[in-house]
Amino acid sequence: MAARFLDTLRPRVQAIAFQARAQAIQVLLALGSLMALCALAGRTDAVIPLFLGAIASALAETDDSWRGRMRALVVTLIAFAMVSFSVEATFARPPFFIAGLALAAFWLTMLGAVEARYKSIGYATLVLAMYTTLGMDNQAHRGAASLREPVLLLAGATWYGLLSVLWYAAFPAQEVQSRLVKLYTVLGAYVRYKASLFEPLRDVDIESKRLSLALLNAEVVGALNAAKESIFRRIGARAPSGRLSRYRGLYLIAQDVHERASSSHEDYNAMADAFFHSDLLYRCQRVLDLQGVACERLAGSIARREPFVFGSQTAQALGELRAALDHARARADAPQRRKLLEAVEALARNLVRLDAQLAGASQPSARAGRTEMKLFDRSPRSWHDAAERVRRQLTPRSALFRHALRLSVALAAGYGVMLVIHPAQGYWILLTTLFVCQQTYGETISRMGQRVAGTVLGVIVGWALLQLFPQPVLQSVLAVAAGVLFFATRASRYLLATAAMTVLVLMCFNQVADSDALIVPRLVDTAIGSAIAGLAVLLVLPNWQARRFSEIAATAMRSHAGYLRQIVKQYRSGAVDHLEYRLARRNDHNADAALSTAVADMFREPGFVRPRAGIALRLLIRSHTLLSYLSALGSHRVALPDPVRALGVMAAAESAATALDGLAMGLDKGELEVSSTRLAQEALVRIELGGPPQEVAEDAMAESADGDDASLRLLRTEVNLAWLQIDALRHHAREWLAPESAEVADEDPQAVKPAA
Repeated sequence: MAARFLDTLRPRVQAIAFQARAQAIQVLLALGSLMALCALAGRTDAVIPLFLGAIASALAETDDSWRGRMRALVVTLIAFAMVSFSVEATFARPPFFIAGLALAAFWLTMLGAVEARYKSIGYATLVLAMYTTLGMDNQAHRGAASLREPVLLLAGATWYGLLSVLWYAAFPAQEVQSRLVKLYTVLGAYVRYKASLFEPLRDVDIESKRLSLALLNAEVVGALNAAKESIFRRIGARAPSGRLSRYRGLYLIAQDVHERASSSHEDYNAMADAFFHSDLLYRCQRVLDLQGVACERLAGSIARREPFVFGSQTAQALGELRAALDHARARADAPQRRKLLEAVEALARNLVRLDAQLAGASQPSARAGRTEMKLFDRSPRSWHDAAERVRRQLTPRSALFRHALRLSVALAAGYGVMLVIHPAQGYWILLTTLFVCQQTYGETISRMGQRVAGTVLGVIVGWALLQLFPQPVLQSVLAVAAGVLFFATRASRYLLATAAMTVLVLMCFNQVADSDALIVPRLVDTAIGSAIAGLAVLLVLPNWQARRFSEIAATAMRSHAGYLRQIVKQYRSGAVDHLEYRLARRNDHNADAALSTAVADMFREPGFVRPRAGIALRLLIRSHTLLSYLSALGSHRVALPDPVRALGVMAAAESAATALDGLAMGLDKGELEVSSTRLAQEALVRIELGGPPQEVAEDAMAESADGDDASLRLLRTEVNLAWLQIDALRHHAREWLAPESAEVADEDPQAVKPAA
């Protein structure tokens, strides 16, 4: 068990280390060179502002081409200069200072509505404003020259920015490489966990496995989006060449592998019962697990820039699975067992195609037979488009608007507290509030604990290092090492990153003064700033997920409908991986990931604001299960040979998309129509059988399909399974929208039975 856990953990650790390496090296070069310059010039008093400027510039950095990074650097330095000199001008006038800080916090946070690049620049600009206040406070005590602090901060930011541009020019594809490493690492973990669903064990809690799979799926979706943006920012609309061309192909392969791995072909409990005494499902599990391992090996080959050798293990396992299927088919006698055996055969075909996609990764171009490889650009088209994105978020319904207003109030409150109690080094309160106050309650509370614990750890370690290494040169080296550790861990180990930054501050401050005077204020101000952030997220426009859940769920239902319509089109015209289809698929997975994240955040909130969290959890499981059935339809899409016989089931699929749109509309309005989606399923039975529905409609449908093509039988099965999930989704939506005291009558007991 321990060995299996380590095998699962090792690729993730390697991916995180690989991704953190590039920026850590840039930070090492920037801080090391700044420290050396200050030592040679005998200006150790300039170390702190230069370091803080470089750190702020690194926080503003986003993945881009070197040209894009240069443009972003110009915008960043302009924003840094404006806010830094504004702080210098208003620092001695508290009313003007706090008014400017609150307005800056609001509008710089709202820049996140444009895209990730401007979100990082806005956040880093606020951080630089806080760094300026720290420097101005120290400067006031020392009587230093005016404008010195802003100039040194900008110098440090410029130095890091130029090194970053040069790094991106020298290694244009390195960030794409690191994002693909992470993508295939999390994809491999997802595929291997999906394999665990095929254990033919009775009374297994499939619903809990589905929930874990939905959360893992959100990780994969995030990695896919990050890889795609990284590739697009380097190639734009032009055709790439060389390594970037291969990386684009690997990204598209990952999309297809994700679709095939996320698909479901039947109710897993039913399959476990039917094949309990067979090794058929174990063989499916082994193939899928080997394919997950292949994804992780592919991540390793990308990291090492080595050719990917696919290997023959999965080919052998697939051959054994095919032999087991032939044996099972010869012994199948009951109609229900034959029906489930068809689902396993469809699964086997899907695994063969998934294997072919992974094998395509060994080709130099990684095109895997594709003719269209366009990517969709989600960045703003113009300044007007950017302004419109911000305008759409200027509403109290927007989570970003609430966070921007909350942060402004929290910083104003922190400044007020600082003026009342007059603590030493009091501006650490504002900086701590800025770092701790996050968009969600759960993340803020998590940051509070880690910030306080990390500061305590950093103070203890820093004090010990100061006693062990009193030499200024060694302290300078330790400061640089702490800065590198901060950037290597800030995304994955915030407690450790906070401790590293505390050590850096103590080492640098000891170059110009006695750092013992900083220890107690650092601890006290961190506690006060964290408490203010916690109270703000609780009291100032709290963004409880239960208030937004209907809107997020409605978006997921619309995305399901859009994906289903694209799939239905391809069952008429034939499978083509064009941009429109891939965009609908990606939008659906993005919406599913947003729903998963919302539910996860809901369970980190206080119990009194989430009395219906269980309903939200069940709705998430059904929604993700529906997506898995749609993915199966997408994996097997092909032009049907007999469109006339398919009219009924195609009509049912279209009706399913319409029902999902209606469900989304009802969630938005807060009221669902009384009509049952089961009526649409009965209409399907009428079309298929030419008569009124019977109580054994599903069996009758199966019997009528004996002469159908295998693709039509698969379509029929998956549409029927999708309808079962839509029925259950409607039931859970009514539960969610009903008053707490009201009981929701289930119009069909089968609508809420556990399903795959």
